[in-house]
Amino acid sequence: LSVASVEDPVVMSKIRQNLREKHARHIADLRAYYDSEIQSLKQQLESSHRSAASEDLKKINQSWCNLCVLNRCDQLDEALNEASARIKALENKNNLLEKQVADWRERFCALSNTSKVLQERLEETRATHKDKDNTISRLTSRLRELEEAFEKAYKLSDNKNTRLQEENKMFQNLLGEYESLGKEHERVKDTLNTTENKLLDANTEISDLKRTILKLEAQLKQVEHENTLKLRH
Repeated sequence: LSVASVEDPVVMSKIRQNLREKHARHIADLRAYYDSEIQSLKQQLESSHRSAASEDLKKINQSWCNLCVLNRCDQLDEALNEASARIKALENKNNLLEKQVADWRERFCALSNTSKVLQERLEETRATHKDKDNTISRLTSRLRELEEAFEKAYKLSDNKNTRLQEENKMFQNLLGEYESLGKEHERVKDTLNTTENKLLDANTEISDLKRTILKLEAQLKQVEHENTLKLRH
C-alpha cells in the first residue's frame, strides 16, 4: 500500500471488504470440510453395521463408532471455534492498525499545512528583507551624494557655518536613520533564520511521520500475511 492508497477511504473500504469475504469463504470451507468428515464417519459407521456378522458385534461397533464420531465432532468444533476466535482477533488488530494509520495521516496533513504556512511566511520575510536592502541601498546612495555636496560646499566657502551646521544636522539624521535601518535589517535576518529553522524542523518531523506510516503499512501487511497463513492452516 502506498501513502496515497492509505489516504483513499475507498481503497481502505475495499481492503476491509475483501478481508471479510476471505474470512467468510474460509469459514464456509471449514464447515464444508467438517461436514464432509462427519458424513464420511457416518458412512463408515453404516458400512461397519452392514458388514457385522452378529448383533453383539453391531452393538460394540455402534458404541465405539458413536464415541469416535462424538470425539471427532468435539475436536472439529473446538478447532472451528479457535479459528473463529483467531480471525476475530486479527480483524480487531487490523482495525486498530487502520485507526493508527488514520491518526498518523491526520498528523501528517496538519504538519504539511504548517509547513506551507511557514513557507509562505518565509517568502514574505524574504520579500520584506529585499525591500529593506533596497531602502538601505537608496539611503547609502543618498548619503554619498550628501557627502559629495558637503565636500563641495566646504570647499566653496569656509565662512558659511550656519549652512554647514544644517547640513551636518541633516547628515547626522541620515546617519541615525541608516543605523536604525541597519538594526531593523539585523532583526529581519534573525526572524528569517528562525523561520528557516522552524521549516527544517517541520520537514524533519514530516519525514519521521512518513517513515512511521511506512512501518505501520508494513505491520498491516505482516498481519494480513499471518491472517492468511492461519486461515490456510
